[in-house]
Amino acid sequence: MIERYGWQWYGQARPPFAVEPGPGQESVWDYPRPPRVETDPRLVEVVSSGVQLARSRVAMRVLETASPPTFYLLPEDVRFPELERCTGSSYCEWKGEASYWALRGSKRPIAWSYDRPKPGFEALAGAVAFYPSRVECFVAGERVQAQAGEYYGGWVTRELVGPFKGDPGSSGW
Repeated sequence: MIERYGWQWYGQARPPFAVEPGPGQESVWDYPRPPRVETDPRLVEVVSSGVQLARSRVAMRVLETASPPTFYLLPEDVRFPELERCTGSSYCEWKGEASYWALRGSKRPIAWSYDRPKPGFEALAGAVAFYPSRVECFVAGERVQAQAGEYYGGWVTRELVGPFKGDPGSSGW
């Protein structure tokens, strides 16, 4: 069991409970806080019930200490006729106010975006991030696993080691 720590991890050093990454792996504990946005050239695809919602080779990953990356796809890579805005919003201390997207005819959010992100995150303006717990998401052909917890939208792939925020016992960090 992981001992509960106060939030003291900002990507400068891995905590004692972090898994050591192997060759070709990344530790989410090496990601910075505040988060960093970086481009990713791998093929990223999002599908729901056999319908492709997005496809990109220029996705952006948001990397934040303790969380699997969240992938954001540029508006030109998203099939907006399949989506519609839905009610609700949330606020991120780093990125600003998010609005939500649902499949056309549904009210359940499957994605979110920032129309006017905060300074430092302007690259995310209009880009869409999908919840891998609600639609099928793929990175370079690998089906992504959803980050634990209904609130989180991180994309867990084989290249990542944690533990991840949202896992059982992580509420203290």
